[in-house]
Amino acid sequence: MADVVFERVSKIYPGGSGVAAVNDLSLTVADGEFMVLVGPSGCGKTTALRMVAGLEEITDGTIAIGGTVMNNVLPKDRDIAMVFQNYALYPQMTVAQNMGFALKIRGVAKSEIAERVNEAARILRLEEYLDRRPKALSGGQRQRVAMGRAIVREPQAFLMDEPLSNLDAQLRVEMRTEIARIQRLLGVATVYVTHDQTEAMTMGDRVAVLRGGLLQQVDTPQDLYDFPTNEFVAGFIGSPPMNLIVASLQEERGQMKAHFGDQSLLIPERYRQTHALQAWIGRPVVLGFRPEDLVVDSSMTDDLISARVDLREALGSEILAYLAISSSTDVVLDALPTTDAETVRKRSRVVARLSARVDVVEGGLITLSLKTDNLHFFDPGSGTSLRALTS
Repeated sequence: MADVVFERVSKIYPGGSGVAAVNDLSLTVADGEFMVLVGPSGCGKTTALRMVAGLEEITDGTIAIGGTVMNNVLPKDRDIAMVFQNYALYPQMTVAQNMGFALKIRGVAKSEIAERVNEAARILRLEEYLDRRPKALSGGQRQRVAMGRAIVREPQAFLMDEPLSNLDAQLRVEMRTEIARIQRLLGVATVYVTHDQTEAMTMGDRVAVLRGGLLQQVDTPQDLYDFPTNEFVAGFIGSPPMNLIVASLQEERGQMKAHFGDQSLLIPERYRQTHALQAWIGRPVVLGFRPEDLVVDSSMTDDLISARVDLREALGSEILAYLAISSSTDVVLDALPTTDAETVRKRSRVVARLSARVDVVEGGLITLSLKTDNLHFFDPGSGTSLRALTS
């Protein structure tokens, strides 16, 4: 058993534009920890994983497994096991033969191979399939065989590169549970790559969010959700993601209010201290709140938002209502030099997650109360959380 440590790791591909695919990454995956690397396509998560495996050379920095620096160690000598997106099973071999093949070519005794394969099959609930060939298995079963092939090697660390992306939606949910269960049972440091933030949030002990090769935040799933350090993490984590609206802060009769379009929201006094909002009076900020914090509550007479319903999505147990709400778009282009028209448009749309019993009509008006227990404020220039700037 071992930890996996990235120490200021960078990867720049030769002959390119010089932009780093991974830039100055420092991250520790503790022994037994399930670490998920998540982010949009091209963020560097797979490159980081491949550097651990030795499939990509490291441009700068070090990667250590169990305290041993791996920069110049051959992939076959790193004592790691990798599970890929495609199963890569040998079609002519049985499940047992596929799982034990790596041990066979290492010269491990037949009795030990059989013992390890049977133990892995028990963990993966594959005992009854050991004599079958891959074509006789479902997609989920094939993925479990691929995991079994990794487990029998008893590695120091597991690396998983989007192993569920080829499965249908129902199987993905089932296999998420299985992989998390197996990892906790084995207690081996695991680095898991996915672009699916729901997968990341439900599986990881901690989640590392990457963007453009840079680590944005690493934290527990709940703290990522509750305390995003910047606007990107806030908008990436959560389904639907956090609502982000450009607002103007004003002081009125000793109270602080946020104005966006024709809406006005009273800001609780505590945010003045925790986010140093006094310095932002008269200036634009990005105001964030989660879709579930918009509610129908007749007892709440303050903090009301009224808007036209652009789109209604019925999901059975709930409704997603997409509302047209104007931002303070007159200040957006000055406040955000890199902002384009599409970003401004998105910031003029708010999503509410409502009970399926709520009467929501497309094209109609709806009035909702906004719970202000967990508001977020971001610097419109850098995107950094104002809480992060002051804590």
